[in-house]
Amino acid sequence: MVETIITKDISFACEILKKGEVVAVPTETVYGLAANGLNLAAVKKIFEAKARPFNNPLILHFANQEQIDPFILDFPPILKQLTAVFWPGPLTVLLPKSNLVDDLITGGKAQVAIRIPSHPDFHALLQQVGFPLAAPSANLYGMVSPTNAEHVYNQLKGKIPLILDGGPCEKGIESTIIGMENEQVIVYRLGSISIEELALHLGEVPQIKNEATENGIASGMVKYHYAPRTPLYFYDASSTNMDQNNGYIFFKEYPNNTKIENAIVLSETSDLQEAARKLYSALHEFDERGFHHIYIERFPEQGLGATLNDRLNRATEKFKA
Repeated sequence: MVETIITKDISFACEILKKGEVVAVPTETVYGLAANGLNLAAVKKIFEAKARPFNNPLILHFANQEQIDPFILDFPPILKQLTAVFWPGPLTVLLPKSNLVDDLITGGKAQVAIRIPSHPDFHALLQQVGFPLAAPSANLYGMVSPTNAEHVYNQLKGKIPLILDGGPCEKGIESTIIGMENEQVIVYRLGSISIEELALHLGEVPQIKNEATENGIASGMVKYHYAPRTPLYFYDASSTNMDQNNGYIFFKEYPNNTKIENAIVLSETSDLQEAARKLYSALHEFDERGFHHIYIERFPEQGLGATLNDRLNRATEKFKA
């Protein structure tokens, strides 16, 4: 057990990382658990703190494109075209790795996931440390990703020395992960950048290959993931009886427009970006309230709604009989 400190001091976080320790960091998507990507002993601490399987790859985060170049063998023009639009930001790209990237980072795979984040605190930290930071989400493996420092503390206190508090995450949902197969752009994880946004810049709808697997090519592809401790099920108005012992999460309105204390509406204006920003926080809150079950409404299957449904499909899968 270690004492877990919460700080806003970026320089202090930099010092801890340079000593080979892990630090929870804010990103625009969710909080990440970061370590020096060139220090294998430090990277192993990520897996240990999260209880994360070693075959589950990590993402390497960089401050700029120049830092990335030595760590990859190729950067297809079409992917560069997309990163020119979405970096810094919530887009992760799978590229052939150079020998500077250890197999521990990639789960033994030949490609490495890279990203340039846009959160000002994380970006400043990356500039100060001078090395890439390996970082998955800062939660216990398989559980709900954290979107503020308190969420991290509740799951990882005593396991990590430091949490850099950068406030609540702007996006609230993980990055979109893309790569190339047979000269076609492939989406391996739905995320904060929607399929429609990618298609707008590609001129075509990219193929999605995010099938659940225990040895996925990228983060977030396992069958059970993003789950609260409380059993989570989809809400069905025709079969779900409202009960004060359960929590309910709705997209845009309460059933019959009747507000109840054990329910949350994520966006009264039907804004999927607002819903995405609030979803994980709502799951964390309801987990803490000790409900018997949590029921959640499906989202429209377009834009970020597809991403949110993907997360919920994996989360509810854990509780199926």
